[in-house]
Amino acid sequence: MPRIEPLTPPYTANVDRALRRWMPPGVPHEPLALFRVLHRNPELASRMFALGAGLLGHGLLPAADREIVIARVTARSACAYEWGVHAATLAPQAGLGPEQLRATTQPDAAVRAPWSPRHTALLHAVDELIDTTQLTQSAWDALRMHYEEAQLLELLVLIGWYRTISYLANGLLLEEEPWGTPFPTR
Repeated sequence: MPRIEPLTPPYTANVDRALRRWMPPGVPHEPLALFRVLHRNPELASRMFALGAGLLGHGLLPAADREIVIARVTARSACAYEWGVHAATLAPQAGLGPEQLRATTQPDAAVRAPWSPRHTALLHAVDELIDTTQLTQSAWDALRMHYEEAQLLELLVLIGWYRTISYLANGLLLEEEPWGTPFPTR
């Protein structure tokens, strides 16, 4: 049971409008539990929406790269909730297959699937930042081979953002969405 219960319908008109903004058009699911909990503090939810929507809908990183980073950050953060949401929706849309998604949950993710050099650099960067909160020069140089400065800034924010989302979902004890991809067991 979540530590803070998600809002349930009927929503106020303002919350209903806000939740519809958070969900892509035509999605057959109820708004995510995470969104419905955040709307217990509408001002915070509004501030978070701007960054989250910007990273997902208007980012400079290729969609597959973004989803590899999100999968690895949420897997390393033991956030089955957010990993499952992305594995069920945005990761497949970005072209990631089940083998690649499973690989992001393994300790040696960079060698668990046939990753490109660019994707291997991403996985190493995520792991270094999670393990040490810093990047070695070799990790930075590997990223610089594939990304421009604006993309590198976005990448660092993306990693931090999904670490924050993982803290939020884990701290709230959010249960996985019923339609989400189950987090692989080891």
